Amino acid sequence: MDIANEVRVLCESAKRASHSIALASEDKKNKLLSRIAELLLENAESIISANKLDLASAEENGVAKAMLDRLMINDSRIKGIADSLYSVVALDDPIGKGDVWSRPSGITLRRVRVPLGVVGMIYEARPNVTVDSAALCLKTGNAVVLRGGKEAINTNKEFVRSIKLALSECGFDEGAVGLITSTSRESANALMSMRGLVDVLIPRGGKGLIRACVENSKVPVIETGAGNCHLYVDESADLEKALKIAVNAKCSRPSVCNAIETVLVHRAVAEKFLPMLKSAFDGYSVEIRGCADSCEILEGIKLATEEDFETEFDDYIVALGIVDSLDEAIEHINKYSTGHSEAIVTENMKSADRFQNEIDSVAVYVNASTRFTDGGEFGFGAEIGISTQKLHVRGPMGLYALTTEKYLVTGDGAVR
Repeated sequence: MDIANEVRVLCESAKRASHSIALASEDKKNKLLSRIAELLLENAESIISANKLDLASAEENGVAKAMLDRLMINDSRIKGIADSLYSVVALDDPIGKGDVWSRPSGITLRRVRVPLGVVGMIYEARPNVTVDSAALCLKTGNAVVLRGGKEAINTNKEFVRSIKLALSECGFDEGAVGLITSTSRESANALMSMRGLVDVLIPRGGKGLIRACVENSKVPVIETGAGNCHLYVDESADLEKALKIAVNAKCSRPSVCNAIETVLVHRAVAEKFLPMLKSAFDGYSVEIRGCADSCEILEGIKLATEEDFETEFDDYIVALGIVDSLDEAIEHINKYSTGHSEAIVTENMKSADRFQNEIDSVAVYVNASTRFTDGGEFGFGAEIGISTQKLHVRGPMGLYALTTEKYLVTGDGAVR
């Protein structure tokens, strides 16, 4: 069977399974998610063994250190994934929820949340996305077809093996979660062409992957976040606070989409703050690429190019710019941002208000790290992605984002 037909068979199975899972009770879905969590913990050894194969292959292929961290699965991360499943269990199921009203015509309308149907996922090197996506889709009565990257294929297979076992044990159709085992471009293109079988496609990864899906998919796409995120240190900033936030936002996990890629510093505090920042970043071997003015203050850093300010590095690299005003910072961010997450450090609440009002991004922070842009941190249990578009959903996509509306209309012989 060729790849396109293989993908079609998986999507057809998911379509069939979607009808039954859409009708499952909240209790039954919660028992399924709890069983998945138990099986992941029970099968931790085989999952980690598979992950070691992926890590070895990635190292051989020269994958960057930061991306290796994104790929790595160990006991604590499996426990974290299991905990996120239990968090989703604890959340209210939006399916069937809604409101009711009547009209003078004699009809009564009930607007309720219903599943999207079949969700397609195309994503890269983060194997935890496999479980998060399946959990959120299953909780909301959706089936899902997963197409992960080659870097995590062995880990993904082990995750899906546990998920399918839980589906079988809990009386669900195993086709509700499908994994495309081919990681070729052809398999991604095939999934993008499954209009009528797949209801929505959600890509998670770098700018190239997301652009390819948006431009080529025949299935409706929710555009998720490439993250060229910014931190602006205002002239009134508490510099110790700014330093703490900058280090967390850049260095805690530089490969994720909510890590900052550019730091902008007001000229009034640049002479004092930039050496503090460089010293802290040197401890993490962060490469700084600075504007001409910042290169005069910090010896030995690289001169930034226009491309550097446009780039999501996903690595221990940061662009650095000095600005003369809040206006200039806002203008710079709105020019280069991908609309994901931006932060200001300031003690001037008028500046804070202007920054939050005038920056056009999903999440705009005052005196806090951009690393909080996350479904779990926002109280959604987990996320299937962070939408940077404005239609249907925007921001971390939890349960509600995987539903749509349906109108149930009742009359007693009503006619128009």
